[in-house]
Formats: sequence, structure tokens, C-alpha cells
Amino acid sequence: MIVFFTDQQRWDTVGLHGNPLDLTPNLDRAANSGTHLFNSFTPQPLCGPARSCLQTGLYATTTGCFRNDIPLPQEATTLAHRFREADYDTANIGKWHLAGSEPVPEAERGGYQYWLASNIIEFTSEAYRTVVYDEDNEPVRLPGYRVDALTDAAIRYVDAHRDSPFYLFLSLLEPHHQNQTDSYPAPDGYAERYAGLWMPPDLAALGGTASQHLPGYCGQIKRIDEAFGRLLEALRSLGLRENTIVVFASDHGNHFKTRNDEYKRSPHESSIRVPVVLLGPGFWDGGRVEQLVSLLDLPPTLLEAAGLPVPDELHGRSVLPLLNGKLVEGWPEEVFVQISESQVGRAIRTSRWKYCVVAPEADPKEDPTAERYVEDGLYDLKADPYELHNLAGLRSHRDVAQALKQRLISRMVEIGEPKPNIEPSMSSASPT
Repeated sequence: MIVFFTDQQRWDTVGLHGNPLDLTPNLDRAANSGTHLFNSFTPQPLCGPARSCLQTGLYATTTGCFRNDIPLPQEATTLAHRFREADYDTANIGKWHLAGSEPVPEAERGGYQYWLASNIIEFTSEAYRTVVYDEDNEPVRLPGYRVDALTDAAIRYVDAHRDSPFYLFLSLLEPHHQNQTDSYPAPDGYAERYAGLWMPPDLAALGGTASQHLPGYCGQIKRIDEAFGRLLEALRSLGLRENTIVVFASDHGNHFKTRNDEYKRSPHESSIRVPVVLLGPGFWDGGRVEQLVSLLDLPPTLLEAAGLPVPDELHGRSVLPLLNGKLVEGWPEEVFVQISESQVGRAIRTSRWKYCVVAPEADPKEDPTAERYVEDGLYDLKADPYELHNLAGLRSHRDVAQALKQRLISRMVEIGEPKPNIEPSMSSASPT
């Protein structure tokens, strides 16, 4: 079992979603032979909280990791714990972002045995200077561009453990920006390939930093895809292709400062929609799954695919019954998203609508939940897929907003949040 996890990668960076730049030929080809979760979303568009969700299968307000820099509780049960109980070797390589210090103490590693990682790798490394820590918390410098350095380490781990079951979480930093320089350092010569080319419609309309940053971002994604292809080739060469499940996913997207003053932490598609592809036993020829899926659905999916028990307390559900175009009675008709740090916000996304609320009195860095919210966004994704026209507050859409409000409240209460009071938007038409 391998999770190939990228950081801050938009859904529409891949050819599977119509990107014309040929950034992801290996991922696109893999999806055609495996399973593509076409409508996949993060439950929290922020690094640490999203990772807590994927590691535990629980919403960030349940684990307590509702914002960055809150360590995952040591008593939390992660996928690593569950696979270890089933006699798998477990490994974490790359970025962790769920600990309270650097290097990460053993007690804060979420149950992973093999360790070659940093808590916040953008501060321990640069594009061509990759430094992580081993199990003894000794610094290790890996050669090559950072994507290649970490992928090469993962391939070495797979080779060394090919004769026994393993669960490997490979967490890249790219295509996240380098914090210290606010840049997207692609491999030498890669950014130049994409300068002045196609831009997603929301970025073309809203600007932000896309004209400055998109070429490097695309160059990073091109190298990620090449590394992903090398990992798949390594599995094939080692005779592991047919009995290894591989997941490609990202923690959240990137709106390039078009929705707030940074890059994520918003309910828009550019922040919350992510690419997800699954390969291997149980997923070959699974086709394109159209139902709405959350990253929270991956933990039960991986456990079921491995033949392991799926605990009732997990907030997601396995996608295996959805493969090959099958319909599943009772599958949720919306995904639920929590937002922190920029706002205490909540949103639901259906096949057509996006409905967003914000708590104006809450402190987004201190308050995990709130009791009072105000409607902040309503988008008709069928007519306006890039969310350029906010319909919140319009009398013409009051009935739609009211119905979505009730669905949002139900989802919030269902996972243990206090039942909120949600007030209508005060403006006749909110700004974009």
C-alpha cells in the first residue's frame, strides 16, 4: 500500500480534468487503467488539518487539529496503527506537519515505524537541498531535486521491503510554494516551458499571483508526474505492480491569492477540489467515479481494500462499492468542508451548488467551531463552474439557500459540532 501525496495541487492541473499542458501523462495513463475519483474534495483546505483527516479518518474538529501547528493527539489511532496491527511494515517519508517540534519525537509520529521526514519540510529544505530526519532524529541530506530525492527514498524503501506487506505514506512538499521566498521553485528549465500558456479561467479572471507563480507551479507538477511514473516503473520491475495498491492524492488546492490574501483556506473549488487516482488490486478498471468523495473516504477505502476491519467511528465510507459506475443507495449527496485560520467557515458542495457560511465573531486561529454564522457564498456550479458570480443574498435564490442551510446544519451536528444559528446574507448580492 502506497499513498503518493502532493501538497497544494489543484484538481485542474491534471489532464484527467482537461488541463491542456500535458503536465500529468503518467497519472492520466494510470487513471485509465485504474480508478479515477472525478469529484474529490478535501475536508479542510489547510495542510495540518487535512493531514489529520487522512491519517485518522476523522474531521479536524474531532481530532482537535483544526488549524496548523496543533499536534495530532498521541492517543489518536491512525492508518499506521491499523496497518501495524495487521503485521504491515509502516513508513512515512517526506512532510508530516502533525507534530509540535522539529525533529519529530517518536511519540508524535502517528505510529509509523520507518521514519525519514520533517514536520514542516519547507523550513528544513529547499528545492535542491533536501534535509529530513531519520528514526534517531539525525539529519539526512538526500541528493537531487526535492521531489526526486523523496521519491528515490521511497523506491529504496519499497525495494528493501518487497518481500513483506508494507504501508508507505510518501508526502511531497511540491507543488506547495517555498515559504521563505514565496516562490514555486521548479527544476531547472521547467518553469520556462509553461510561461504565458494556458491559465485556469478563475485565475485568468481574478488575477492574484498566477501570472508570477503559475509557470513554476506547473513545472513542479510536471516533475511530480515524472516521479510518480518512476515509482510505478519501480513497482513493475520489482514484481509488485499487481499486488500493490497505489493512491495519488493531494491535501488541498491553490487559489493564488484570488480568494483571500494567501493560497488556500477558502471554500472555493480552487482550494478544496483535488485529484485522486487509485491503482492496484480492487481498483483495476474501476473507471471514473462520478459521486462526490471526500479525502475522509480514503481511510475506510484503503482498509477495506486490504481486507482489514473498517471501524464504525470513521467519518467516511469506502468507495469500493462505487467502482464501475455502480450506484450506492444512501451515498452522501454533498461533501462537507471545515475552514480555519482565514475564517471559521463551513461549506457544503453538492453536484450543482456550493453553499458557504462564516462566523463573524469567531477567532479563526483559536475557535474550532461557532454557534453563529452568516451566509457568505452561494454558487451555481452548473452555470458558473469557476465561481465567479456569488449568488448569496439574492431573493431569487432564497429557497435554494434555505434548503442548503438545513443540509449544512445536519452535517455539522452529525459530526458533533454545536447546532448553529445561520443568518441570511445581509447584502442583496455579495461580492465575488
